[in-house]
Order: sequence, then C-alpha cells, then structure tokens
Amino acid sequence: MNQYAVMDIINTAYVSDKYQYTMGKSYLDCGKQDQIAVFNLFYRKAPENNNWAVVCGTEEVIEMVQRLGTEPEEFYERFLPGEEYKEFRKYLSTMKFTGDLYTMREGEIAFPNQPVVIVVGPMIQAQVLETPMLCILNHQMAVATKASRVCRSTDKPVSEFGSRRAHGPWAAVYGGKAAQIAGCASSSNILTGAFNNVPSTGTMAHSFVTSYGSTVEGEHQAFCDYIKTHRGENIILLIDTYDTLKCGVKNAIRSFRENGIDDNYAPGYGIRLDSGDLAYLSQEVRRILDEHGCFKCKIFATNGLDEYLITDLERQGARIDSYGVGDAIATSKAAPCFGNVYKLVQVDDEPVLKRSEDKIKLINPGFQITWRISAQDKEKGNSLDGYVFKADVTCLRGDAMDLAIQQGKTFTVRDEYDSFKIKTFEEGQYEARPLQLQSVKAGKRIAPYYSLQMKKAFYKDNLHHFSPAERRLINPHYYKVDISDALYDVKMSIIGKLVKEIEEFKID
Repeated sequence: MNQYAVMDIINTAYVSDKYQYTMGKSYLDCGKQDQIAVFNLFYRKAPENNNWAVVCGTEEVIEMVQRLGTEPEEFYERFLPGEEYKEFRKYLSTMKFTGDLYTMREGEIAFPNQPVVIVVGPMIQAQVLETPMLCILNHQMAVATKASRVCRSTDKPVSEFGSRRAHGPWAAVYGGKAAQIAGCASSSNILTGAFNNVPSTGTMAHSFVTSYGSTVEGEHQAFCDYIKTHRGENIILLIDTYDTLKCGVKNAIRSFRENGIDDNYAPGYGIRLDSGDLAYLSQEVRRILDEHGCFKCKIFATNGLDEYLITDLERQGARIDSYGVGDAIATSKAAPCFGNVYKLVQVDDEPVLKRSEDKIKLINPGFQITWRISAQDKEKGNSLDGYVFKADVTCLRGDAMDLAIQQGKTFTVRDEYDSFKIKTFEEGQYEARPLQLQSVKAGKRIAPYYSLQMKKAFYKDNLHHFSPAERRLINPHYYKVDISDALYDVKMSIIGKLVKEIEEFKID
C-alpha cells in the first residue's frame, strides 16, 4: 500500500491560508519573486513545562514540498479569482519548489528556538509553504511530545488507541505514527500500521460481550467464541462489562481453561481492565489469576490514562503489565496546540528578524545550523557508549564557532542572558553532530528513507544520551542551549540599528 495514500486524497501543499498567496502576488508584481529567502520553523516553548519536544512530521513535510505546483491553472481560480490574478495564477501553475530544505530527523529531540526545518528558496515558493508545514509539524510534534511523556512515566509498554478521539482521519493516522516514534509500543489504527508496515493491535469492546445478551453465561460464551476465532494470536479478554471480580475474571479463567489457553500458550494471553479503581482491581485480579495458575496472564489497563495517572498507579503498587492510552496522546489533551512558528530570517545574504515587545518572540536571524555536543560522562549517563549530550549551540553557518566545531577545535559557549555562565569544550574531548540535515536539494529529495522502527530506535537512542535528571517529567534539569558569539552579535547589531531608527523616526 502507498505509504502516502492519505496525502493522495488531499494535496497537502495547498492546505494553506490565503494570505500566503496574497503576499505572493505582491512579491511577483514587485519583482521580488527571485529573492532567496531563508525561513526557520521552530518553537519557542515546549508544552506542559517540557524540557524539549520530539520532532515528528518532517517526512511528510519533505513529501509535501514536492507536491507544490502540481495543480492546473483552473485550480487557483477557485481561491484567486478575477482578471487581476490571471498572471499570478499562471505563475503558480508552473511553480515547483526549486530550493533546499534542511530538516531534523524524525525522532530527534529539539529545544526551543532551534530550527526544526530550514527552507532556502525563492521568496514566493518559501512563503507559501508556511501554513501546510506548520499544520503537519504542529500536530505530529504535539502528539509525539505527549507520547514521550506518557511512555517515560513507566517502564511498561504503552499502546496508543486514540483514533476515535483524534481531530479527524488524517490526525488519527499520523498521530498513531508519531506516538510510536516517541515510545509507544503499538497503535490500534489500521492505516498507521498499513502505511508503516507495522502491525496494528486491538482487543475487544464491551459490545462484543453484550452482543451475547446481558448475562453472566453470555459473557462466558463471548469469551469462548473470541478465543476460538483468534487462536494462534495474542488473546486479551475485556472483563469489566458486568463485574470485574465477581464474574469477569472468573469467566476469563474458565474460558481460558476450556479452550486450552494457559501459561504454555506461546502467543500470550491476558485480560483488560477499563473501569473502576485500577490499582485495587489489578491487585485483586492478579491474586485471583495466580490462585488459578494463570501466572503469565497479563493485565492490560485502559480508562482515560495519562502520564500522571500512570505514575500514581505505579506508586500505589498496581499490578498492571501494560497500558492503553487514548485521547491524552491522540489529542495531546493537556496541550493540544503546539507552538511551532515560521519566520523569515534572511533575504538574499542579509539576516533579518522580527522584533517584539515580548522578549520570548525575539528571533535569531540568519542561515543557521545547530550542533549537539556530547562527551563521555559515565556517572551521569546510562547510554551504552558512555557518551551523554552536554550542550546544543546554534551558529550562523560558516561563522567561527561553526568552523571550530566542524574541525573539532576548542570552543567556548557563553550563555546569551548571563555572561558568567560559560562552558569550554576542549579539542579531542567532545563529539558533535548537526541537527539539521539537508533533505531536499534544488527541489529534489536527497534524504534517505527510514522505517518507523528505525525512527523509533533513533528517538530511543537520543533519549538515553540525556541524563536521567534531564529526562524527568517534573522540573527537569536544565540542559545547556545557546547560540554562537557571531549569531548573538548579528542579532544585537540588527536590534541596535533598528532601535536607533525607531527612536529617530518622525513624520510631518
């Protein structure tokens, strides 16, 4: 099956806002269409006081930009009607993306203000990508970051099954993908599984049990029929339709016995709890299962769970082997709107920025690259190679610090807001890798393809190169994220010049 079948239904390059195109007309009419623009997509603050966010959606961004200019001229007349737009419509009908794209890999861990995507290309091409790019990345990064939090709250497997609460079919499919990259063991969504060549998972609903009539014996028959029709698969029975302890778990044990399912059943078996006091019920169910020799019968728990409830369940000693989480992940329920923004940072060779009354909205100008610095620290890290991430530094491409890092030379990072906070990395004592990799060159994809399993492994490896204190959910330890001296100087120079002009500005 085509991995991008959902994208074939709707051309995501045009999931845009009209103002991208009204600006585009002005650029064309004023002869600015061939100016080379550099746009950065980044976020300013991670949701729920996270230390960082999980990158997801850059794969769909790469595919999306290559679909620009694939619609006939008549298509543009639907939203740009009138004779005054005739030349612009003709221009758009042949306008392919001819620029370059630099993206973080899916599964990367990104900090505020670091470019997740850098677009370099002719002004109109780069401008009209803003909304579709934000639409893709804001959704997937919200889901991935929430899934990361939920999965970090336990060492037990977590399954994502929130499609029915997702914000539409597209969100359900790609949300399932994002959740798995960020740590979920599986997704219930069948298209997520089909598009990514991974199995989807599922058990049964209460309706299956009640379809046999609302009786204790009906529950027993439902369990028996389910087992018979799924022999050879992992079998999970939902036991809280009527009464978890008085009949549900007992009917499950009875049905397992009658159908030859025991601890020797290789695919595995278990029960699901979906209501009530999960800590108490799981302990009692575990006791009853063990009393009847079902020692390997797993307990799967659902029911409005998130990272806080899971943490509390484990604190109470719940006997739960795996969790299913729905809307908390699928909608990033506590913070459903992720804050990626798309800002122009350079025109031709001139760095530019947006100044704001809000300090957090002041952006970093220029064509940038972020380096992640790691060093050996076996006491703080638990990575297999003994290396832990020490700092991230964003440089102007080709500035002194960028070149020093490329060459493995000694360099010093200074905190942008506190000159007394400095850190020197000595030659030969660190390793560095760039976070933004070129994925599109002159409009053509050059990025390799990665399977979902590879993206998930990449995320997991990244996660375990941060210290445990930096990974914790509440009050995570500060991780050093800075900019180069040259980037700081350019930024301050633009601001200083602008402030001076504003102070001197008058009208008659």
